[in-house]
Amino acid sequence: MSVRPPPGRVHCLIRRVLPASLAARTALFLLVALMGVQAAGLTIHAFDRVDLQRAAAEREMSSRAFTVWRTALMTPPDRRAAAVNDLDLPPGLDATVDDAPAVRANMGPPPPPFLRLARPEVLLAAPPRFRPREVQAGMRQGTLFVSLRTPDGDWVNFRIHMPPLRPWHSDTFLAAFLLMTAAAATLILWATRRLTRPVRDLAAAANALGRDVNAPPLPEDGPLEVATAAHAFNTMAERIRRFVGDRTQMLAAIGHDLRTPITRLKLRAEFMDDDEQRAKMLADLEEMEAMVTATLAFARDDAATEPSVPLDLAALCRTVLDEAADARPDAEPDTFVYAGPERLPVRGRPIALKRALANLVANAANYGGAARLTLDPPQAGQIALRIEDDGPGIPEESQEAVFQPFRRLETSRNRETGGVGLGLPIARNILRAHGGDVTLRNRPDGGLTALVTLPA
Repeated sequence: MSVRPPPGRVHCLIRRVLPASLAARTALFLLVALMGVQAAGLTIHAFDRVDLQRAAAEREMSSRAFTVWRTALMTPPDRRAAAVNDLDLPPGLDATVDDAPAVRANMGPPPPPFLRLARPEVLLAAPPRFRPREVQAGMRQGTLFVSLRTPDGDWVNFRIHMPPLRPWHSDTFLAAFLLMTAAAATLILWATRRLTRPVRDLAAAANALGRDVNAPPLPEDGPLEVATAAHAFNTMAERIRRFVGDRTQMLAAIGHDLRTPITRLKLRAEFMDDDEQRAKMLADLEEMEAMVTATLAFARDDAATEPSVPLDLAALCRTVLDEAADARPDAEPDTFVYAGPERLPVRGRPIALKRALANLVANAANYGGAARLTLDPPQAGQIALRIEDDGPGIPEESQEAVFQPFRRLETSRNRETGGVGLGLPIARNILRAHGGDVTLRNRPDGGLTALVTLPA
């Protein structure tokens, strides 16, 4: 069996740099690819521009050099140097009339690309009156030296410096590049958000289905792949609703069928002569009826259709504590305490939320002797609610197990305390249906804390 190697540092760095959403990653990749294509295209354009600049420079230099040579031939020898000096030559071209050639023996031969700047072969092929008696060429430190001898013995010396090529020379180049990139980025962001919208809608629908099994279906329109995925999701949601409905109906039928024999057994137990056995049988029948009722309530909660409405969570918490205190008139004043804001508007199912909080408060009062409820203001889109008691707590290995239906801890919670082990599962189901959760943890100074989280 092959073992997958752990991710390297480069892979971890890439994961930290890359954006989290699919739309942002797609837009980033497309934008980088577009910029790469633009850079490649501009580089090719720059190379073409360099070739054009070089060809224009060669044409300009050779044309001006021929003009200088013709001026020197057409001017008398005593005025030749002054006439050449008066010529307007382009940058990189110098010409003088001297008694000796400027080309020295220690100079290297010029490469053909540089030699094309003067084109001496054109002069050698010119008519006899424009043809130089001798041509010398050399190269030193990037400068081309060309010496042409006139018929009367003077030398016309050319010093040619290749002007620097500027492939990116443009006043509007940077502005045009930024404008094109910004326009392309806008189009890419719009397109990626539009293309990935079905994925976001599917994720939102899945989240809504997790909170409410009767959430509205997805629209089955758009491209073929999107419509197919929406149809598959709607089919899955319908099957889940049908499964939950069938299970609820089955449990309701079982509960209905069990109530009749339990009632008959109660009536028959009343006619028993043995008072002790009659009391035990009636207690067992009462416990069976309580279990059936709690089981039906647990099943009905999974398929609850109560609509979500705006409500005041702070007022709901105070109401739950007041009702718990009314049910225990002998409790101490500090047994049920509320701490938190006066008002905290949220959206949820009031009856279901009240039932969940009532189960948690009753759990704390029954097994911990107190129920102190603390409601914190929203932070980072989450509302935190703590219910603390003074009981013995729960071992850490069992803090998650008690949320399983009918799971009870015999060491501290036996039959005499009441309940059948469905209070915590019902509370968690309700809170998770609202997008929150509930967890248990022991307090450092003793007791148990039920931590409830809800979306703000």
